[in-house]
Amino acid sequence: MEFSIHLQVLSFIFLLALVLGAVMHATRFCTMGGVSDWINMGHKGRLGAWFFAIAVALAGVLVLEASNVIALQNRTLQMFPPYRTAQFAWLRYLLGGLLFGVGMTLAGGCSSRTLVRLGGGSLKALLVLAVVAVTAYFMLWTDFFQKAFLSWIAPTTINLARWGVPSQELGQLVAAPTGLGARATHLGLGFAVAVLLFFAVLRLRDFRSQWRDIAGGAVVGLTIVAGWVVTAGPLSERWGEYALLATEPPIRIAVQSFTFVSPMGDTVNYVLNPRFALVSFGVVSLIGVILGSAVYAVAARKFRVEWFASFSDFAAHVVGAVLMGIGGVLAMGCTIGQGITGVSTLALGSMLALASMILGCVVTLKMQYYLLDGGVMRALRLVASDLRLLPKPKTA
Repeated sequence: MEFSIHLQVLSFIFLLALVLGAVMHATRFCTMGGVSDWINMGHKGRLGAWFFAIAVALAGVLVLEASNVIALQNRTLQMFPPYRTAQFAWLRYLLGGLLFGVGMTLAGGCSSRTLVRLGGGSLKALLVLAVVAVTAYFMLWTDFFQKAFLSWIAPTTINLARWGVPSQELGQLVAAPTGLGARATHLGLGFAVAVLLFFAVLRLRDFRSQWRDIAGGAVVGLTIVAGWVVTAGPLSERWGEYALLATEPPIRIAVQSFTFVSPMGDTVNYVLNPRFALVSFGVVSLIGVILGSAVYAVAARKFRVEWFASFSDFAAHVVGAVLMGIGGVLAMGCTIGQGITGVSTLALGSMLALASMILGCVVTLKMQYYLLDGGVMRALRLVASDLRLLPKPKTA
């Protein structure tokens, strides 16, 4: 019976991932594309879809928590990644987010978009996936992270518990010093943030005029919520009991929803050590998104083989993929894993990572544009001026 509950959870996640892959392909849902459309063309439709997904996921989690359908602070299972931990690793979120934002821009899309593009026939995406996966594997499954990052990042981590704050979740951050009830503060702040997001997004004409963007954001957000229901809802206690009793417990049995960088590293670990115990939520979701995208691409006759236009295009994708692998593990998530799944938990670190990813993407897009008309130093000055860090350079 315990074995079947694990298969049941993985089956649910696989089906959700199939839907996610097909819908993201059909609606052109892309976080990097949303920022690119905004910066390069002033169009905010796909950016609105991303933030609509965040609002839907946040509202869904709050409703389910308020009605006790899910418990993210689970009695049996830990949360993965630890979004609500009291260890506020601000430098990890900031640096990892920046690296990931730069990387996804160079690589032509974030981790989820890479999977969707691969399902549509892109060999460029296959290479990006391979490089991100190998990089994430070294970060997660070897001592590379400890040797290269932990020694100087760990001392910057703030232990909120020293100040009596048990979590970096916004409600706890406000409730602990004020004496307010943590649950009521969490729900009140959460619903306020969700309403503000809905209001801001629905004001975007580019977004609300496109049913494709509305549908894409809604489905992505609801899929994130469904992932939480599977792992933090009625099945969670039995799934946790299976982990305790299994002879070889599978990895990543935890309260979680969709994220894609660490699953790429976990997939490499499974390929190198093929055992059922290494088949996780993330590995199954990764396969499901690729297959869902492929099914849609074939059915809609949009399956197209794609390869690099030049060596510089190839090099940019490889460098971007390495940065995505390092940045995604450092930030403990990608634009989906932190930007939507993490923010749906109201974790402060997720919000910092999200902002850093957008900043990294914006700076890289602007650098790419300004490099077309001048050298590196001029491009840097123009980017700094756009960010209000320097006055605008005078034109000749």
